[in-house]
Amino acid sequence: MKGIIIFILAFILLFFSNTFFFIVDETNQVVLTRFGKNIRTITKPGLYIKTPFIDITHYFDKRILDYDSSPKEIITADKKNMVIDNFAKWKIIEPLKFYESVGNEYQAQLRLDDIIYSVLRERLGKYTLDQIVSPKRVKIMEEVTKLSNEKVEKNLGIKVQDVEIKRADLPKENEKHIFDRMREEREKQAKSYRSEGQKNATVIRSEADKKIKIILSEATMKADIIKGEGDAQALKIYADTYNKDPDFYSFFRTMQAYEKMFTNNDVIILDSNNELFKYFKDYQK
Repeated sequence: MKGIIIFILAFILLFFSNTFFFIVDETNQVVLTRFGKNIRTITKPGLYIKTPFIDITHYFDKRILDYDSSPKEIITADKKNMVIDNFAKWKIIEPLKFYESVGNEYQAQLRLDDIIYSVLRERLGKYTLDQIVSPKRVKIMEEVTKLSNEKVEKNLGIKVQDVEIKRADLPKENEKHIFDRMREEREKQAKSYRSEGQKNATVIRSEADKKIKIILSEATMKADIIKGEGDAQALKIYADTYNKDPDFYSFFRTMQAYEKMFTNNDVIILDSNNELFKYFKDYQK
């Protein structure tokens, strides 16, 4: 009997403790209402007291929440259809305003879906398909995040921290046509680049050939000048040598002639009295 009484007392104590007290942990924030009117907003963790059966606690998450929309179609600035699948990161920063405007996370997701899609459609409609799928998309999504946050922060007590495109596709019926046109544009651009490259290569080769001809011409002219100067110097040396010793000069030139004549084992038939053989005759004597 005593055990039953203890159990009943413990149950009553537990019941009234849950009625009089409530706990707010690190991840939550609470709006306390009485007869539908706000009497307190609690954002710090701890144990709090409320009036039983009258005060109602409304818990809201303090953490960053995810919003993932279903794919929707937009039209770009160059009149191309795209199917955009986007997501967002958001958090509740003013629980009372959030409670009064949307009430719960489900309704907030619906409002976010309308607002973010509206901003996405408006901003992406100012850019071409190529810009949206290029690195410029980072700047575009920063604009979308900023505009979306301005629309929800004042009215819903929500802060949109980031909006990103998870996937961007072309509608199935337009995909092949768009790809074919993009391929044609790329091929046209590639031909233009090749044509410009060939033109530049022709100019470079022409300039190079011109420089080569100028260098060869200058080198030939310098070689002729040097050769002429060498020949003139050789003639001067020969003349000086001849003037100093005509006999030695005659002997030296004859030896040079012998060297050129008798190197190829050629047979030369000349009269023995020829002037060319005079030194052979002198040697025999």
